[in-house]
Amino acid sequence: MTTASTTATSTPADSAPVKAERSLGARLAARAGGGAMRIFLVLVGLFWLMPTIGLLLSSLRGADDIAATGWWKVFTAPSELTFDNYSRLLDNPTITHSLLSTVLITVPATLLVVVIGSLAGYAFAWMEFPGRDWWFLVVVGLLVVPVQVALVPVSKLFGAVGIFETTFGVIIFHTAFGLPFAIFLLRNFFAEIPRELLEAARLDGAGEIRLFTRVVMPLGGPAIASLGIFQFLWVWNDMLVALIFADSDSPPITVALQQQVRQFGNNIDVLAPGAFVSMVIPLVVFFAFQRQFVSGVMAGAVK
Repeated sequence: MTTASTTATSTPADSAPVKAERSLGARLAARAGGGAMRIFLVLVGLFWLMPTIGLLLSSLRGADDIAATGWWKVFTAPSELTFDNYSRLLDNPTITHSLLSTVLITVPATLLVVVIGSLAGYAFAWMEFPGRDWWFLVVVGLLVVPVQVALVPVSKLFGAVGIFETTFGVIIFHTAFGLPFAIFLLRNFFAEIPRELLEAARLDGAGEIRLFTRVVMPLGGPAIASLGIFQFLWVWNDMLVALIFADSDSPPITVALQQQVRQFGNNIDVLAPGAFVSMVIPLVVFFAFQRQFVSGVMAGAVK
């Protein structure tokens, strides 16, 4: 009895160091894994940013230096860096007007898609009207329609109504093709709002407009921000629609850079700073709203 009692009482004491040792090893493994993962993510981020860094450094070098060596030469010869390319870029009326034209196209096309998509998404999610589900299926079906299919018929339609090769026509085109995705995204997001919250607001006397502006819009901020970023990036970086529908006298930046290549050949001292300016503005917009973007993308992923 004494021996058994001693064995029984000594077993937890003997296993305690083993448990402590395992716990310490697990903590060390977790720390090593976390540090390795951070290093890996930093390397992936640097690799993803390498083209942007290379374009930036190329835009700060002269045409002769660019033709002679690669952009990495600036690390051994920093004296090659100069802002003369940007000075010539700002003195180029074609590029400056194209940047203004891009803003005049992108901002209205983004705002229209966000506003109309929010209203339609709320209507499909919480308002009853005849054929609501069938109309929503039509919207979902429009998601699979490629832009290329509509170029010829829309060109004829715009020509008939007199908005072909105008800024307004480009805005209308981008708005029309951005709305199906916007309505689909926001309708699904708004449908996840608790019904009890909306019913409580209605009991307090809130109408549909006040319910939309005071309850739904604040809760749908992350999804709306994600939609705005998607639409902004798509319109800003578009070249196909702008090449066909935009005014040839005031083209967007993508078309203007393409015309510079066609007219002057390898004038990299103009193309590099122009391409970097056209790239850095969407990057600034993305990083400025990255928290809302991540929240909107992850919304509904975890219940």
